[in-house]
Amino acid sequence: MWNNIAWKRIGIAFCWVVSLTGLIVLMSFIDGKKSGVVCTGVKVYIPGNEYFIDQAEVDNILQVSSHTLVGRKMENINIHELENKLQANAFIETAKVFMDMDGLIQVEISQRHPVLRVMNRFDQDFYIDQRGFKIPLSENFTAQVLAANGNIDELFANRIDTLHTQLAKDIYKTAQFIKNDTLWNAQIAQIYVNQGHEIELIPRVGNHRILLGNADSLANKFHNLQIFYKQALPQVGWDKYKIINIKYANQVVGVKSESSKADDATVKRIAPAKPDTANKEQQLNDTTSQF
Repeated sequence: MWNNIAWKRIGIAFCWVVSLTGLIVLMSFIDGKKSGVVCTGVKVYIPGNEYFIDQAEVDNILQVSSHTLVGRKMENINIHELENKLQANAFIETAKVFMDMDGLIQVEISQRHPVLRVMNRFDQDFYIDQRGFKIPLSENFTAQVLAANGNIDELFANRIDTLHTQLAKDIYKTAQFIKNDTLWNAQIAQIYVNQGHEIELIPRVGNHRILLGNADSLANKFHNLQIFYKQALPQVGWDKYKIINIKYANQVVGVKSESSKADDATVKRIAPAKPDTANKEQQLNDTTSQF
């Protein structure tokens, strides 16, 4: 019995030795073949429907046209150096570079995706991407994203940078919320920061402004606005109000336009959203006023 176990262990050890030997031989063969391979070309893959950077610019970064890569031995090409060169571009989030045994260098680019275009009060113009980084505008492509302007103090140093002011962070958070909601993405055309440094939203439908205030409780605020849109505006018309104030957690305040002959302001109170009923449409409390 002990002899059988010993022979079995010897057999297992022998298989491991053979496998490791084969692997070493295979790696030596690959290294030997690689050492004789020269770069025959560069293939670039840029997924997505944004065109901040194209193959011509990638070729320029990698100096493909100057033949610093093509015709050069693959073993003398530093893949990590190429990736670092690409990622130094403001519009490239990540870059992966691979080599194959036929001498082809393959490049896969992941672009940054703007969610907001900001025009601050100093006439500086820049994007904020999906990760909250400031990036410059592009000469090649203009992203169709929400725009924000007005009394915005966030500065831009023409390089990739994080957001520094709380207001800029609130604007970005608001833009992300709007972008991810089909209804509000279709309705909200612009973000504006007033003199009180409060966020206002400019809708596509209606001549009113939506006073958001800050980015706290966004889901609750927009939920209340949706109820106001569904229950109040159909009764009085979309141009009845010049301001719809949703900055308070438990109410919507509609300030009537000058053309209205009714009272200057009307208030509709909405019960605060509760966690267990967040997906149910809440009812307006009409005891304050009637439309």
